[in-house]
Amino acid sequence: MDKKPLGKPDTLVAWMESLSDATRLRLLRLLEHQELGVVELCDVLQSPQSTVSRHLKVLLDQRWVRAARRATTNYYRMILEELQVPAQRLWLVAREQTDGWATARQDQLRLERVLHQRQQDARTFFAGAAGQWDQLRCELYGRHFGIEAMLALLPAHYVIADLGCGTAALAVQLAGHVKRVIGVDLSPEMLKGAKKRIGALKNIELRKGDLTSVPISTGGCDAVLCLLALTYVEDVQLAVREMGRIVKPGGQAVIVDLMPHDRDDFRRSMGQKSAGLDERQLTNMLSCAGFDEIQIKPLSPEPSAKGPALFLARAIRTGQALEQAR
Repeated sequence: MDKKPLGKPDTLVAWMESLSDATRLRLLRLLEHQELGVVELCDVLQSPQSTVSRHLKVLLDQRWVRAARRATTNYYRMILEELQVPAQRLWLVAREQTDGWATARQDQLRLERVLHQRQQDARTFFAGAAGQWDQLRCELYGRHFGIEAMLALLPAHYVIADLGCGTAALAVQLAGHVKRVIGVDLSPEMLKGAKKRIGALKNIELRKGDLTSVPISTGGCDAVLCLLALTYVEDVQLAVREMGRIVKPGGQAVIVDLMPHDRDDFRRSMGQKSAGLDERQLTNMLSCAGFDEIQIKPLSPEPSAKGPALFLARAIRTGQALEQAR
């Protein structure tokens, strides 16, 4: 790579201007450790190709990245060792200052999914006839039998609380595998839709209530599910404490919700109270609510998903009294 002369103020200004844009910072963080094509970068950044290409041109012009063409695709990569020393120093500062950036973490999760898909594509190519099995199986038998098989692993005697049940889509799936499902939601409109969906099912009970004051007796369920609901709650700690109250000792809580993000426009449009939940804070809340064996992990974003990345939390209610947890 050709080197620009050192010590020129206009070169320094150009470098700093390159790093002054959030999209270009995201691109450089992605390209520092692997080579990626434009389509892959668009997928990770969730941006149109015109936007990504425009920013890549700036980075190419300022020698932050290099491009290599393979077949019909250009691949891009930043190689730190090939940058001029002052540019290396600028980038190290920029990278350090963006290490805690929620957007960067969201990008990393989507990147992991893209790289995993690369591996899957390669395996499919070399698998030959065996690589057609999944497609053939879906064509012949559909996609839902696997979910039904996993749900069948649930103990048949379970009573499950579905907090923030919405229109009862999950409750209906669970109902055929457990003794009873108690769906709780604050919205009359959601409960109306849930009642319509439930139809003739007898083992789903709907209750109107706030997640900070759940209308279920203490120890009244074996497990509690709370999917995409806590970001709508004003007092998340109180809602988690309610989970600990209603679950029997030895019972489980499963939570799926948004990871921290900085898309305030998304939060406002969805009417959410918080922009995601912090892993450390949620762990502390669950512990204070009497839960143990707490596991929290990010979920790989689906290719068609447009919202922020999600996490899954699982915890077991200990046999200790809630007062001791306090």
